[in-house]
Amino acid sequence: MTLQEFLLTFDKPGCVVLLEGKRTVKSEDEVKLIRLGKLLAEKTKHMLFRSGNAPGADYLFSSGVAVVNRGRLQIVAPYRGHRKKQEAGGQSVYLDEINLANEPEIVHQSKLHKPTEDLIDEFIDGGRNRYTIKAAYILRDTLKVLGADNLAPASAGLFYDDLDNPMEGGTGHTMRICLKNQVPVFNQEVWMKWL
Repeated sequence: MTLQEFLLTFDKPGCVVLLEGKRTVKSEDEVKLIRLGKLLAEKTKHMLFRSGNAPGADYLFSSGVAVVNRGRLQIVAPYRGHRKKQEAGGQSVYLDEINLANEPEIVHQSKLHKPTEDLIDEFIDGGRNRYTIKAAYILRDTLKVLGADNLAPASAGLFYDDLDNPMEGGTGHTMRICLKNQVPVFNQEVWMKWL
């Protein structure tokens, strides 16, 4: 998909594009993530950008958007105060403010991430410790894609992935949830050609 095709398809009112990926970004790629966020914010009118506010790709993409218009940036964090000092701005939504009892599909699809499947029930039942916090991150990743009350679902996802070990970890979970829900996914093999 070319940049022009992407813009024609997704720059529409209510369209939400995920900008995120791995925490570890090759040093030569860092500026490219910032440039993409800036480019998309400059060339679009309606598109909203959503990030999980993690260090690395999430922060770099968001920094590019924030240079142009931080008001079009949505941060979906696992809990209030998550990396607040590093937040690029925009609207913030916190998992701990979402009533997961009203969002069974978020819970169900989060359990597709087998390493945290058992921790999700424990987290929902109120268990908070260094293990269950992993469930909060996976639930947050699912929420970013599916949306919830007052949070629109994602329309597309642009990811910075580890091409040697693609679709692993939380980024991989988010990408799989996108694909399961017919949300188009594009990694750097596509979007780096737009720069």
